[in-house]
Amino acid sequence: MQKNKMPVPTEAQEQMTLFSWAAMQSGKYPELNLLYHVPNGGSRHKAEAGRLRAEGVKAGVPDLCLPVARGQYHGLYIELKRQRGGRTSDHQSEWLDALSAQGYKAALCYGWEQAAGTIIEYLTGGGTHG
Repeated sequence: MQKNKMPVPTEAQEQMTLFSWAAMQSGKYPELNLLYHVPNGGSRHKAEAGRLRAEGVKAGVPDLCLPVARGQYHGLYIELKRQRGGRTSDHQSEWLDALSAQGYKAALCYGWEQAAGTIIEYLTGGGTHG
């Protein structure tokens, strides 16, 4: 007998929840006001995609950026995936590796809660753990 399972939130829903959480936590961590989304994903018409590439949009750039230096890092980048079923592309993995090599903390997080934990750890621990 199969149990009824709750649907897995989409990546967009996870991200919206994370930004709601960040707004609520910004009194304690004002740096969260600098957290932003890099709108590189999504499907677009061919002409619009070509124009955006010409403007500098690049495949694989992580979803989120927190431009706040901590410890040995210049800032934090997060590739956010849904809790289950999200897959990282080769471009995304390459970006995470390249950003790490340039002195950024770069993390892959599954769900808003893991992303929130990663952000809090980064802000409070200087990004030196894990």
